[in-house]
Amino acid sequence: MVRSRPQIQATDKVAGRAVAIGVATGVYGLSFGALATAAGVSTAKAVALSALVFTGATQIAVIGVIAGGGGMVSAVANGLVVAMRHLAYGVAVSPLLPDRRPARLLAAHVIIDESTAMGTGAPTRDEGRRAFLLTGASVFVFWNLATFAGAELSRAVASPHALGLDAMFPAAFLALLAPQLRQRRAPAVAAAGALIATLLIPVAPAGIPVLASVAALVLVLRERAS
Repeated sequence: MVRSRPQIQATDKVAGRAVAIGVATGVYGLSFGALATAAGVSTAKAVALSALVFTGATQIAVIGVIAGGGGMVSAVANGLVVAMRHLAYGVAVSPLLPDRRPARLLAAHVIIDESTAMGTGAPTRDEGRRAFLLTGASVFVFWNLATFAGAELSRAVASPHALGLDAMFPAAFLALLAPQLRQRRAPAVAAAGALIATLLIPVAPAGIPVLASVAALVLVLRERAS
């Protein structure tokens, strides 16, 4: 089917936005790779985590627990809690996924914040599918390349923290949390989560304070659903 000039221009515009989002997300991938290796994770494992898990917030949660001395069970538990939002994303973008099962399963791997926002924000289903797939592919490429680059960079400097890369972890979580703070109860719930984590840090094993504080954030999702 021959596409019209406006359709081609619309695709080019979406592709440009997708690349821009991929590049911006790559900055966080650079930080993730550097701090993952600083936490004792090999470059190969960091890259595998980015390629197979491919959800920044979850990866950050897992590495944060490992860096704090927590066990693998605690790290995985934190990651799973953070990743639960992808269940809702899957429902939202289901109409945009390819019909054939192999392609559908492959496309499901790039259900992330950015691709979901681009796909569901498009005016038509076809445009939404293009936006979803282009954004997901762009972020996947840049995120994984940046993870590798960040991991190798951390080996070339005395401490990744000296470059300020450690500040990107909390910055990434704040970026994810910011849109939720517009809801009526969200600021109070966020404050409660921060207080819970702060109180538990001196007495609880690494990872438990984060897990407990995330439980408070579930109230935000309940508020959103209602």
